[in-house]
Amino acid sequence: MNTFKSTLLLVGLMLVLLAVGERFGGQNGLILAFVISVAMNFTAYFFSDKIALKMYRAQPVTRDQLPRAYEVVERLAAKDGIPVPKIYVIPTESPNAFATGRSPQHASVAVTHGILGLLDDEELEGVLAHELGHVKNRDILTSSIAATLAGAITLIARMGYWASLFGGYGGRGGRGRNGGGLGALLMLIVAPIAAALIQLAISRSREYEADATGAHTTGNPYALARALQKLEDYSKRVPLQATASTAHLFIIAPLIGGGVGSLFSTHPPTKERIRRLIGRDLV
Repeated sequence: MNTFKSTLLLVGLMLVLLAVGERFGGQNGLILAFVISVAMNFTAYFFSDKIALKMYRAQPVTRDQLPRAYEVVERLAAKDGIPVPKIYVIPTESPNAFATGRSPQHASVAVTHGILGLLDDEELEGVLAHELGHVKNRDILTSSIAATLAGAITLIARMGYWASLFGGYGGRGGRGRNGGGLGALLMLIVAPIAAALIQLAISRSREYEADATGAHTTGNPYALARALQKLEDYSKRVPLQATASTAHLFIIAPLIGGGVGSLFSTHPPTKERIRRLIGRDLV
């Protein structure tokens, strides 16, 4: 169901892209913005794993150094039918984890030092199963496509706005049809926000899917539910210093906010994730 939802959201992004492109630049503007956006995201797609791991000073570990994690990852990878990813440890006491890599053949899983001390063996297995779920479901590819479409929408809106200030949109209908600079300004604001919200909805959908995949692989959704609650509680006391551009990678959002901030969160509410896993709140 979450895969279907992600597909619908990607279609929604494409429709927004087509609408903005038609308004501002016609076919030529649409193609130009899309090509630029693809070029911008090419590097991120192929090198995102190295960038993220270096950003958080993640260190590779061998099976001898961390047999507890390797044993679990090897067993889960065999169940999922994917290669065993490389394992890294991030030197921070804030408990968290993420998976990255453009395909199962180029995947890495990183865990923080804090998560290793906080979770018991069953809970750690649940977290690692969730991360391998991202790998199995090729979520880096999905997020890269979403980023490309959202980036193209933002570029077209900006191009159209500046074109409206200097004599027109360059598309069909001209200034009169499109409502002039005020309409362009409105589109400049609304289109990127709409694209960002859809992109974030895709990220949240992928988190639900990875939860479901991990729980199915282990056959123990309660362990993952307990882990999520522990991580949510403890990460508030020891927050992880992370960038907004990489927040979606982690199992628990390192940037915590409420109110309007939750609308722009890369992760669904932890309580809702737990309810979907076990059908109720933890007691």
